[in-house]
Amino acid sequence: MTARRAEIQRSTTETRISAALVLDGTGAGTIQTGIGFLDHLLQALVRHAGFDLELTCRGDLQVDDHHSAEDCALVLGSALDQALNARRGIARFGHAYAPLDDALARAVVDLSGRPFTAIDLGLQRERLGDLACENISHVLRSLAVGARCNLHVDVVRGENDHHRAEAAFKATALALRQAVARVGGDDIPSTKGVL
Repeated sequence: MTARRAEIQRSTTETRISAALVLDGTGAGTIQTGIGFLDHLLQALVRHAGFDLELTCRGDLQVDDHHSAEDCALVLGSALDQALNARRGIARFGHAYAPLDDALARAVVDLSGRPFTAIDLGLQRERLGDLACENISHVLRSLAVGARCNLHVDVVRGENDHHRAEAAFKATALALRQAVARVGGDDIPSTKGVL
């Protein structure tokens, strides 16, 4: 069985990021983005997806959190895309609900090779820790762009924004876990013959 892993380095004038991703992991993550709440969300994502991730980012946080949040998600998505290679023998589709106390989130993913997102988290606060709430949805969108996948995430209910955001990432993780699962064979799950 071929190991599904990827290593990505990205260096711009705004961020320097290094990531190593293993799809068939144990849920272990060493994540240091410089943004505590982003680390928390990404840790939840890899834990519940069953991925292993080492990710470090040195970003221009003196400007704000946007560049680091966006670029970390792009790198993680690109690593996912690279680790999937031609996407042979995978389930391709995944869907999940995840509750966290008062919050309930739903995520649906299609590893189609075509990025599209519909994200509705309904967050009310301006920030969670050092992460702007507008960037939480943006992280999911950037992840989908990097991974070349179709991602729908919405929070069905919940009052606490921390719970809403975390439930969204846990639901996304569970959906990704299903979608990347090996289902046997070497077929590309598409009538087009390519993803």
